Amino acid sequence: MTRQRAKGRDLDGIVLLDKPVGLSSNDALQRAKRLFGARKAGHTGSLDRLASGLLPICLGEATKISGVLLNADKHYLATFRLGERTTTGDAEGEVLEQRPLEGVTRQSVEAALARFIGPIEQVPPMHSAIKYQGKPLYKLAHQGIEIERQPRSVVIHALDLLGFDGRDAEVSVRCSKGTYVRTLAEDVGEALGCGAYVAALRRLGSGPYQSPAMVTLERLEALAAEGTAALDEVILPVESALEDWPGIRVPEDMAYYLRQGQAVLVPRAPTRGWVRLYGGDARLLGLGEVLDDGRIAPRRLFHPPA
Repeated sequence: MTRQRAKGRDLDGIVLLDKPVGLSSNDALQRAKRLFGARKAGHTGSLDRLASGLLPICLGEATKISGVLLNADKHYLATFRLGERTTTGDAEGEVLEQRPLEGVTRQSVEAALARFIGPIEQVPPMHSAIKYQGKPLYKLAHQGIEIERQPRSVVIHALDLLGFDGRDAEVSVRCSKGTYVRTLAEDVGEALGCGAYVAALRRLGSGPYQSPAMVTLERLEALAAEGTAALDEVILPVESALEDWPGIRVPEDMAYYLRQGQAVLVPRAPTRGWVRLYGGDARLLGLGEVLDDGRIAPRRLFHPPA
């Protein structure tokens, strides 16, 4: 029996979706996929239901580089509510404890934030998608089960206090992949001695992408009503996610071997790391990695357009 081909349009590229509060990342993905009528789509790292902001949607061949954006640095705007702790580390959970805020000033908040800039260790929260024996931790947490978690290394590149009203601290967070802003808020709260949780969270940046380029679901619906041509105007090319990577062009004979999965030696190529690979016609072939012997091995290749 032959496998039935998924229905939909063959679209390649990236849509910078502004996920609204209250919608899961997967629900937002499915709504965007239906609007575009795309045959294949995926997102690049979940945002909690209570979080909003930048959720890059990869269409078609762009799904092959979703890991690039998943592993990219992120930028968030967060509101840390001081003086309380919750079961989930955010506004969705029940309040566990309330503490006085006497002595907590803008200066003391800034000093506490400064302690967390640079490489730090974080213990992932129970209310996370990390799996234990095949089950997401958040499902175990809902059953009242708590599992010991090992700390993980992350990097906080910048942590700036944008505003403080005596209770809520508005914080700009620039961080590495895998950073839990909820855990960061809780740790800052403990450093201040008053506790804290994330009252609001918005993602402003992911890798090379920034929030001004985002489009809302409402905007996509309006464009879809105008027709597919108008809707497709918001699709960014696949290589827009790879602009910081060096690019090299290979002649057609080398491109042939790359497509066969073989490594090739390219003159004057970078000596290490990952590179963008272009064919002789300047079309993006995919991604390659420089091996120890200087050859470039294909890692993510894109199918040529039909």
